[in-house]
Amino acid sequence: MKRNILWILLALATAVQAASPAPAPIVLQPDQTQAEAAAVSARLLSRYHYEAMPLDDRMSEKIFDRYLKSLDPERVFFLQADIDQFSAARTLLDDAIAGQQLGTPFAIYTRYVQRVQERLSLARELLDKGFDFGIDEQYRYVRTDLPWAASEAEIDDIWRKRVKNDWLRLKLAGKDETEIRSTLDRRYETALTRSSRAKSSDVFQVFMNAYAASIEPHTSYLGPRASEDFAIAMKLSLVGIGAVLQERDDYVTIRELVAGGPASRSERLAVGDRIAGVAQAENTPFVDVVGWRVDDVVGMIRGEKGTTVVLDILPADAGPDAEHKQVVMVRDTINLEKQAASKSILELGSGDARKRVGVITLPTFYQDVDARRNGDDNYRSASRDVARLLSELKDEAVDGVLIDLRNNGGGSLDEAIALTGLFIHTGPVVQQRNAQGQIRIERDLIPGQAWSGPLGVLINRASASASEIFAAAVQDYGRGLIIGEQSFGKGTVQTLLDLDEMADSKTPTYGELKMTVAQFFRVSGGTTQLKGVTPDIALPSLADKDNFGESSYDNALPWTQVEAAPFTPEGQFSELLPTLTLRHEARITNDIDYRNLEEDVAELDTLRKRNEISLNENERRRERSMQETRLKAREVARAAAAGSTGDKAGPEDIAALRDDGLVAGERSLRAELDAEKSGKNRRDVLLDEAGAILGDMVELLQADTGLAARTPPAAGARVN
Repeated sequence: MKRNILWILLALATAVQAASPAPAPIVLQPDQTQAEAAAVSARLLSRYHYEAMPLDDRMSEKIFDRYLKSLDPERVFFLQADIDQFSAARTLLDDAIAGQQLGTPFAIYTRYVQRVQERLSLARELLDKGFDFGIDEQYRYVRTDLPWAASEAEIDDIWRKRVKNDWLRLKLAGKDETEIRSTLDRRYETALTRSSRAKSSDVFQVFMNAYAASIEPHTSYLGPRASEDFAIAMKLSLVGIGAVLQERDDYVTIRELVAGGPASRSERLAVGDRIAGVAQAENTPFVDVVGWRVDDVVGMIRGEKGTTVVLDILPADAGPDAEHKQVVMVRDTINLEKQAASKSILELGSGDARKRVGVITLPTFYQDVDARRNGDDNYRSASRDVARLLSELKDEAVDGVLIDLRNNGGGSLDEAIALTGLFIHTGPVVQQRNAQGQIRIERDLIPGQAWSGPLGVLINRASASASEIFAAAVQDYGRGLIIGEQSFGKGTVQTLLDLDEMADSKTPTYGELKMTVAQFFRVSGGTTQLKGVTPDIALPSLADKDNFGESSYDNALPWTQVEAAPFTPEGQFSELLPTLTLRHEARITNDIDYRNLEEDVAELDTLRKRNEISLNENERRRERSMQETRLKAREVARAAAAGSTGDKAGPEDIAALRDDGLVAGERSLRAELDAEKSGKNRRDVLLDEAGAILGDMVELLQADTGLAARTPPAAGARVN
């Protein structure tokens, strides 16, 4: 066994040396802590996972295939010869993990970096040759299911078409040849630089997640840095300076200042400022961070509360030789308020028909576990924040409440239960079944409701896990309307296993294992696994259901059910749904933005069926002209609906939707921020319609007292 692994390593190393000339690839090696973490993780996954599977040759093959897919999903870097050579390791990765010998996956990664650098070097060379856009040829941009390239000539042609498409996009956007060549050369050079900055921890993270995901989609490995980021997301706070950073060219750049944070309070930093160096105290040497990865710079800036960090700043828009400034700050706790629950009010109708719908947007089910464990009575949590917002909305005399869970991927199970408890009296919320088949019913034990009036829950395809627990409970209890799309379909429960705690490591070294240990079921008995939560009233979906959602995974757990838990429904909406649906359909017929959205959804569905695009300039210009004609007609119709006397076609909106040929990081920071601001100011058609549906429900309940008696009480009912 060990001789086989050694042979593979030697063969891969030899192939690297014999390859065609290219920038020297990095050669990364695993360290002992990674080998130990892999072995411990394997023992835990093999014994305690909900779908425990032995680490054997069969699992090795799954890991092998998933690892290659993680590295090169579109099959544009590796050659078939590489895959043939790697195949000797197909059934040996289990031995490598158990024997703490991870050289093989690291050698595969080294080959991957070599191929990336070869491809990007070729891309830069192609820029000097130019392209003929008059010939008819197609670029296949979806290659997931195609064979690996059989030869250098074949993969060179794939990349010729790829670069040609990049060039054509910029040409269609109005860029001249000099600008196109400069933009693309910088793009490929940046990608080359990033490929050479990979670390041993990156390789280990990818490989271990290939292993974990080969068992079940929601099991994963979190390295020390990923564990820290996960903890920050759950407690909505960190210790730092309060600046959002991103990589731009060779600098880590300030993208946003968090109000009230040390960076904002210093009044010496601005959006666009570039960080050239970081020091851990005054009068200590700066570490030059030009060319660093953003996560490494963030790691230097974060630290203990009350300690000092000093930044060497090249001001925004200043030339590279401009005078720098040093900014001294004391690290403090930064609350991530943008990721917390927030509220707004939709004003509907007018006069006696006027309705006010309170909207609570919840991005995630967060909870500061450490603060709660330490007895802090004021620990931060999603349910606590929502309870406070509900109290404020009652004071503002709203008629109904809409909980917006779109794009909420879940979080704390405890918070899902507590949030449900804000809207029901008491009772079971969700059922859990562990690997031994034992079922535990999780209950809301706190009497009374924070909100007893009309309730709606808005979901989309990205609403998952804890979001589905809450939405399913609201639906099963008849407590509110579910509006939107079919949800993700994640019906499993994960727990975090701290490998550092197991190893008695005082510093973050081994990371954490997020492992599936149970499956959850609705109180009515079915699971949301695969099927998700089906809305009572459906809205258009922009999601690609074939490639996003639980059903898109090749090894997702099947749908199943258990006995229903004993619970008492608090209402039902079957009598209301026909009328609500008719009103919804009548309203959207006259809503031009809603019709445009439906048109966009239909066009997206058509585009998803394509996997290639023409590289003929005339054909692409024809397609672009058709798109712009459609957008102009849309803007004229919108202006007419708004009563405008002009016939201008909204050039700003059209320009915003037009493909500029650029990728993330190539636009100016100001342009990116303006685009984000414009997006936030754009009308949220689906939220407006969900609010209108809830407003209809309020009106129907108020008009028919007999109907109201068979449904949840209207707003203003006494709260216990």
